[in-house]
Amino acid sequence: MGKYFKAFKAYDVRGKVPDELNVDLAYRIGRAYADEVKPKTVCLGYDIRLSGPELCEALARGLNDAGVDVILLGLVGTEMVYFATAHYGYDGGVMITASHNPKEDNGLKMVRGESRPISGDTGLDEIEERAYQQNWERTGSGTQTKQDVYADFVQHLLGIVKPSDLAPLKVLCDAGNGASGVALEALLPHLPLQVERRLFAPDGNFPNGVPNPILEEQRAGTIRDLKAGTFDFGVAWDGDYDRCFFFDEHGNFIEGYYIVGLLAQAVLLADPNQTIVYDPRLMWNTLDIVEKLGGTAVICKSGHAFIKEKMRKVDATYGGEMSAHHYFKDHWYCDSGMIPFLLVAQLVTKSGRSLGDLVGEMIKNYPCSGEVNSKVPDVAATIMKVEEHYRALGGEPDYVDGISITFPEWRFNLRGSNTEPVIRLNVETRGDHEMMVAKTEELLGLIRS
Repeated sequence: MGKYFKAFKAYDVRGKVPDELNVDLAYRIGRAYADEVKPKTVCLGYDIRLSGPELCEALARGLNDAGVDVILLGLVGTEMVYFATAHYGYDGGVMITASHNPKEDNGLKMVRGESRPISGDTGLDEIEERAYQQNWERTGSGTQTKQDVYADFVQHLLGIVKPSDLAPLKVLCDAGNGASGVALEALLPHLPLQVERRLFAPDGNFPNGVPNPILEEQRAGTIRDLKAGTFDFGVAWDGDYDRCFFFDEHGNFIEGYYIVGLLAQAVLLADPNQTIVYDPRLMWNTLDIVEKLGGTAVICKSGHAFIKEKMRKVDATYGGEMSAHHYFKDHWYCDSGMIPFLLVAQLVTKSGRSLGDLVGEMIKNYPCSGEVNSKVPDVAATIMKVEEHYRALGGEPDYVDGISITFPEWRFNLRGSNTEPVIRLNVETRGDHEMMVAKTEELLGLIRS
């Protein structure tokens, strides 16, 4: 939580409209961003949330009053702001979105030139300070220009995965009434895929619930439709489509962890001399794939700012988090929800194997618990208690992100939430599903006691 405003978080601004985020604060953020980043041109976009246009208008006014020229992208996804900022050489970009939060929320994701992220330790705290103080340094009268970037964005995607590399697979695409339906309508005419459209109409009232496929209840409709038809696979996106989620041909939901392995595979099959960045919550499957295909694997603390920075540093082609964020060098090291969709279709096409078959082997070799959350009175004390218990049993600790403890046949990662008194647990084993279940229960018993 921010020092002055509740809506300021570690990586972005996010809160209830109008109590925590409103047109007044959006205007101030525009002025503060201008003073901190000192840009000449900034592009702005918003997702399907009903408060998006008014917040965008206030933000644009703040930037204009500081002499900044504003490019208005209209209704887009987060990755399109990343694309526009870097592709057209703008000095910055702001996406107005609250991603998968409840419908009364909204937020701002900010980047500098080349779509480099602005978070707590790279300018966001200073923007908050300036927005609070309101001692504006710059004044002027910037311009506003509307720009439709969909055609160029589609060409960018088609440069990464060629339509000729795809078979006419039958795919169920679920946009969840989010912004992805608009992008897909621009992209799909260029692809040979046979797509069944589900909830493509963008609607900020969220008539079918918040577009967040990580929630089981939000996956139910997708799974039902997949089971009712014959599809090669299914994909669902969150509201601003910076994350996408996959289902196999039988309608089974695939944990994000295995998609990291799958995308690492897709990238390394094209060229084995590449570097893959992965997060330490679950990792054995990813390491196995990267090693077998001759790539280089580099560990990194989870969180988009850390991953993007690490990828630039080690010149990685792909970075993956089990939370369904996937980052690509070809996309200015930013996360994308459209590129994974195309890469998975390409991998299914080229391998001649079903998606269920491709991930089935990984699930068998490295069963995992998925992320299990527990509310605890004291996060630090609980982590210390768990660490002491398993170190005494001979476990090997590391502290890249929270605490990971490794034994020969199993390992776990435990980390506290940045925003609430919650602990997040992930457990994996080497091919032993029963052990994974038992160890997960054992850990939860200790955490929750």
